[in-house]
Amino acid sequence: MIQYITGFWMSRAVHIAAKLGIPDLLQSGPKTVEELAQATETHAPSLYRVLRALTSVGIFQKESDGRFSLTPLSETFATSTPGTMRWFLISELGQEHYPAWGNLMHSVKTGEIAFDNQFGADVWQYFAQNPEEAAVFNDSMSANTAAANQAILAVYDFSPFKKVVDIGGGHGGLITSILKQNPQTQGVLFDAPVVIEGARPKLESAGVADRCEAIGGDFFKDVPEGGDAYVMKWIIHDWDDEKAITILKNCRKHMQPNGRLIIVDCVVPDNDTPDFSKTFDLNMLVMTGGKERTEREFAQLVEAAGFKLLRTIPTDVPTSIVEGQPN
Repeated sequence: MIQYITGFWMSRAVHIAAKLGIPDLLQSGPKTVEELAQATETHAPSLYRVLRALTSVGIFQKESDGRFSLTPLSETFATSTPGTMRWFLISELGQEHYPAWGNLMHSVKTGEIAFDNQFGADVWQYFAQNPEEAAVFNDSMSANTAAANQAILAVYDFSPFKKVVDIGGGHGGLITSILKQNPQTQGVLFDAPVVIEGARPKLESAGVADRCEAIGGDFFKDVPEGGDAYVMKWIIHDWDDEKAITILKNCRKHMQPNGRLIIVDCVVPDNDTPDFSKTFDLNMLVMTGGKERTEREFAQLVEAAGFKLLRTIPTDVPTSIVEGQPN
């Protein structure tokens, strides 16, 4: 029970290490706390206490001469690590998520979104008004998406589709992966206009811009037409059922008759065993008002939008593929 009570202490300590870039500094070899403090402009005795606590749980290692070095855990949030968790750490434990989680009781008592009550705006408005935090969030999603994309492509075949539309696809990590694996396929990346502006250079550098149209818009109002596959990764879980159905209906309206709906989200197991989806669901409650759903809830959701659930496919990361087809 003490571990549960004090768990956020260690989370905050990891956040400090990520924010300061300690793993980056240790990639060239072990460092004394004085060297790390000088490089990060921090108070050496206080930094030492943070690193000592993190070392006690295996995040760093203390050498016989007192210098600190990397472990496999701290390597996961070095900036240069493929799929680095640094930006995810900074975002999830930073100045927007952390205060909102402190307001969880508001959601429990009212059913309202803790973040909105805390900041006086929803999280998307907040990011629009705070571009530096928005950039960290986008970097977090981009870094996490690399491992997820590999897991998706390992279990789902996109080769039958002529045109894949990625709804809310951010900077295009997923659609780029799909197009690289399927050179015969055309793609559309659709997101908010400000996001699309940042995505276009990434599509160019990935060598897929000639096969991927980048379109800005609002998926509550409309989505691009003509796709035979509409993909949404980590989108539907951001919204309550009413708003999610609006997005799905817009996809249904423009999808080819034999097309496929492909939702990538957590699928909550219908049991009482521990599962990442059940705690991540609380993050949706706090931050967006959305939720993670069971397979049955997904079936009801897509049916309300004019689809039939075909199957759910687990992946090697804590997400699954929910596949539907038009009724």
